Amino acid sequence: MSLELDVRHEFGTFTLEAKISAGEGLTALFGHSGSGKTTLVNIIGGLLRPQEGRVVVDGRVLVDTGRRIFLPKHRRRVGYIFQEPRLFPHLTVRQNLLYGRWFRHGKEGAQQLEQIVDLLGIEALLGRGPAHLSGGEKQRVAIGRALLANPQLLLMDEPLAALDEARKLEILPFLERLRDELKLPIVYVSHSMAEVARLATTVVLMEQGKVVAAGAVEDVLSRVDLPPLGTFRGTGALLEMSVAAHDEQYRLTTLNSAAGELHVPRLEQAVGARLRLRILARDVIVATTAPNDISALNSLKGHVAEIGPFHEGTVDVRLALRDESSLVARITRLSLDRLELKPGVEVYAVIKSAAVEGEGLAPRQAEIDTRALEL
Repeated sequence: MSLELDVRHEFGTFTLEAKISAGEGLTALFGHSGSGKTTLVNIIGGLLRPQEGRVVVDGRVLVDTGRRIFLPKHRRRVGYIFQEPRLFPHLTVRQNLLYGRWFRHGKEGAQQLEQIVDLLGIEALLGRGPAHLSGGEKQRVAIGRALLANPQLLLMDEPLAALDEARKLEILPFLERLRDELKLPIVYVSHSMAEVARLATTVVLMEQGKVVAAGAVEDVLSRVDLPPLGTFRGTGALLEMSVAAHDEQYRLTTLNSAAGELHVPRLEQAVGARLRLRILARDVIVATTAPNDISALNSLKGHVAEIGPFHEGTVDVRLALRDESSLVARITRLSLDRLELKPGVEVYAVIKSAAVEGEGLAPRQAEIDTRALEL
């Protein structure tokens, strides 16, 4: 499955110009409010007719203004998940789910219903009404209803925005299962760095109606030359790692990758589990000599790859590691000068184990169910 989009649309003084190519997995449209993310998914979903452009899903033309093609939304085979679940209050969960089958294309029946119920973990909810569901449960039912219409593409417009932190943590593992187990593209709108880092396969960074960067999530989020990224509090980078060992005496877990080992507070995942680790720029210390006799347990060797623009008294520095992955360190301009940092200089990235709190550690296998952590 694939999505190809190239559109232009004007609203008064605001102009949306976007060209996107996405495949299987989750493509995150990321940026500040007002950058054009929701407008773009409304065009894909058929809620807005663009003034110029084309939208093609798996070779099927949904929009081509040059040929005057504009398929109505009910013929697009696009599932749309909004911020609010929009369930029918007078129907049970099972009845809400079965409503999606009225719009389906294909002959799958009860078997697909069972598969989706299992995928989303909602079997125990089937007899309840929406009034007796939590926010996260309602959103899972809304996702199931969209999937039972057998879409070729799933659109999710900030599906966690209306949920509190506890409900977000409840639903995130199920979104990961959708990403990993379904063979259809998902377009996911968000302005949350933590959500994008945890869920995205591909990131499209939008600013004032324009696509300013697009690519693999680990590549885009580690860039230091993108001013919009620097304004988000959680600027950092991603590392793909696996659980190597657990130390029960000190309650630590050792994570391993080609870039080196990291020690973090004890995790529940089994040895061998693969993880995506998000390391915040503010939690990385840069040293030009191997650190000794310090409390931080983690030190990864690399070199300065890129120095970003100055932000008042600070600057983001991208550090290339041994496995071609990257970290970002946010340091002062004074430190930059004192250490005489420039591209090519060998350095050590020092990371405190105790910084592993909050959001940022995401499972890379669907069967792993854990809250995200932030390093």
